[in-house]
Amino acid sequence: MAATAVPHRAGSYTPQASQPRPNLTDDYERWYTEASPNNRMLLALRSGIDTEVAWALDRLCRLCNNEQFLLRAIPGLTDALFEWPDWYVNGGAEEYTRVAALFSLPPDLEQKQRYAFESLFILRNAALNQPNADELAGHPRTRNLVLTALHRVRPKTDSTTEFMLYIIELFQAVAPVLILPPPEAPALANPITPLQEILAESSNRSIIIACLATLELLMTNPLNQTHLRETAPALEVSLRMLPLLHDKVLLDAAVNYLYVHLAYPPMTKAFLLHPKMPATLKLLVSILLSEQVEETVTLEIGGPVHTTPLSAESTKDHQLTKEELERLTAMAEPERCFEWMKTMFVAKPDGELTQVDFWNLYKDAFTPYQDQQSLLVASEVIKNVTVVFSHAQAMVLPGPPQRFIVRGVDRRKDSTAAFKCLWDRSECPAEPFASPGELYEHVLGEHVNSAEGSEATCEWATCSHSAISKPLLRAHVLTHLPDSQQPPRDPSQSDVITLPSEGFPHPVPDPTTRPPPPPRSASISYKRPTVDPPSSSLTALLCIRALFRASFASSDAAPRVDEDHFGFPGIVEAQDDQEADLERSRGTDSEKEGERRGRKAFVGIRYLLEGVRIRNETLMGWITEMVDAGITGTTS
Repeated sequence: MAATAVPHRAGSYTPQASQPRPNLTDDYERWYTEASPNNRMLLALRSGIDTEVAWALDRLCRLCNNEQFLLRAIPGLTDALFEWPDWYVNGGAEEYTRVAALFSLPPDLEQKQRYAFESLFILRNAALNQPNADELAGHPRTRNLVLTALHRVRPKTDSTTEFMLYIIELFQAVAPVLILPPPEAPALANPITPLQEILAESSNRSIIIACLATLELLMTNPLNQTHLRETAPALEVSLRMLPLLHDKVLLDAAVNYLYVHLAYPPMTKAFLLHPKMPATLKLLVSILLSEQVEETVTLEIGGPVHTTPLSAESTKDHQLTKEELERLTAMAEPERCFEWMKTMFVAKPDGELTQVDFWNLYKDAFTPYQDQQSLLVASEVIKNVTVVFSHAQAMVLPGPPQRFIVRGVDRRKDSTAAFKCLWDRSECPAEPFASPGELYEHVLGEHVNSAEGSEATCEWATCSHSAISKPLLRAHVLTHLPDSQQPPRDPSQSDVITLPSEGFPHPVPDPTTRPPPPPRSASISYKRPTVDPPSSSLTALLCIRALFRASFASSDAAPRVDEDHFGFPGIVEAQDDQEADLERSRGTDSEKEGERRGRKAFVGIRYLLEGVRIRNETLMGWITEMVDAGITGTTS
């Protein structure tokens, strides 16, 4: 089937039925973007035909969001885009506001407003590309459009707010190179006044950000700083936005303008007298604290620590008691040997004794009684170990020299804990007892009950208790006897004690003479920043630094520009040190009062500054210097 002929329209294409429809984006077709005065879009804009104008603006709205789109590439396009915004600011906005207040807009007026908005939108997007920004900055109609809009249009409705947002953002393209007229120039030539008025009236976040950013760009030029005022609405708005730490974009705009304001020395001195100055300093430091990212570092500074259990009970090898010896000597061999082993030894897998020591223990125990019963030979005694302890055995370890041992047994241990009787003022000759019960029975039987009369005096060590009846004395004696169990330990008390060195004896008779041990936990924990602060924190630090310089201008704490102090960015000092000192000495009363209030404010934020940590050593040096100055102000 043959293709059907249709009138040419932008983006219209009728393919043959046998071919698939190609995916062509007409925004980039040559006859729409070619650099010539008869460009299809330019001719459509100038035609005055509504459908053609709407088509051209629609295509340009797509094209302008591209770095390859250049206004100067299409001669006459910039002038054509200014037509509708100029109409809007020179009467269209007023007519729109007047009609929209009572009636719905006529179609032609609504369409013209749409053309104005789309044209301005294209210019604003194109200005984001530096070549287009340079083109608009040099175009005579740009400044006229911006100034007229700022003075005649107020962002009171949704439509005017959108239009003014585009105007202010377009103005940012030319603001860095714009030198403001002197104060005596006509009011229409000065954009500062309407921008300040918009800030004072508007609560729209986007408008506030755009106005603050534009004023910052204007005042960055030193030639424009004379237009700064200490009572400017932009300053009040910036101070009001500082607590909004969660809104980074708005916070950046507020802090950036505040820095530009404080970078001008007369404004810095005037701000020291501002009633919100102390609170502003605290908020600026709070920005630093809220945006710093830290990690906790633990550094071990001590050596090895040697510990031992807290309750170390001393033991000794078991010796046959008189009762045990009498019981064993009455037995016949080999039962006597078996019972002797059970009494003197215990099974222990890793324990060992030499066969000589094993035999000598047996021989020493029963030699005095060999007239009653002969002793077993050494080989018989060693062989009987396996009968009593199944896992024990006699073996020979290769040498040299060879070692003959019995493995699998160990000497039975007895605790050395003893309970001594201290009656007769610690002169009782009785041997220590194995338990508090035995000691108590001894005291009752040998001392209390044997005393003459119905009353007796307590003679335990240094006890000075008066004479009491024997029943009461029996109860009183219990107060002197030690507990059979250790008292409960506090939960916070450790189970081990620290020794001065490895192998140091424990326990010792007098623990107070033991050398002091090293600390168990010899570590230092501190926080350090992990990343550099963001731009808003750096700008906040510059604001704090500017106020610090102004507050301590007449004291030695103020930083100076010399080979050791590289100065402060944004502030130019044209005087040498002697001239600066002379100038400081001639300060007015208000400046001296401002310095006094500034120093007092820095004393008040010293505790906050102590929590600020910055990875850069130079910037951290600024913080340290301001903290030291705050300490000096506290002690002076």
